[in-house]
Amino acid sequence: MPKLQRLPEEHIDFAYGIFLLQDSHRLIKALKRRYQPNVHGTRTWGSAFLLMDYLQENPPAKGRKVMELGCGWGASSVFCAHHYGSKVTAVDLDPAVFPYVDVFAEINSVKLTNKCSDFTRLTGPLLGQHQVIIGSDICFWDNLVKPLKLLVNRAFKNGTKRIVITDPGRPPFYELCDQLSKSHRVSLQEWYAIEPDRVVGEVVEIRPRR
Repeated sequence: MPKLQRLPEEHIDFAYGIFLLQDSHRLIKALKRRYQPNVHGTRTWGSAFLLMDYLQENPPAKGRKVMELGCGWGASSVFCAHHYGSKVTAVDLDPAVFPYVDVFAEINSVKLTNKCSDFTRLTGPLLGQHQVIIGSDICFWDNLVKPLKLLVNRAFKNGTKRIVITDPGRPPFYELCDQLSKSHRVSLQEWYAIEPDRVVGEVVEIRPRR
């Protein structure tokens, strides 16, 4: 029988060992009055739960430096910091998401480093400082395939060891996986998460071919 987790108040989810605020939570409502993300950072998307479930089964080593691309509200960043003591850099193009990231980090008693940037401006040396790079729902347009491919190449060239990306299964994501498989070791598989609700999608693990 699973352990009963009593939530401290209404409109909070407890999934994969961390607290997540729902849209109807008073703090989220207050944030939305002041900060309005406009690049899809408007909720915790299902692919974030796929990523957390996959990392639970295939965890990073304790204390590693982790970068989350397109962090949105930062659930996966919080997950890594909370469970694995990861030193996490949460990256997003939209500065309006970071107040949400800060609240999620605060309610889970973790510290994150925030960085506002698009994929093209993340330099090789910066990427290479992070042994693990993660992302969920970050390849949803065709024009994101090329910059993500180049980012992966820069990261591996500068020392990153592992990249994990989850997605519902959109065509641009599959195209990215296909292109990366020509230069790197790519493992693509269907995955599902069960917390807080069932979600099904795809996960790709990418490692340098050496």
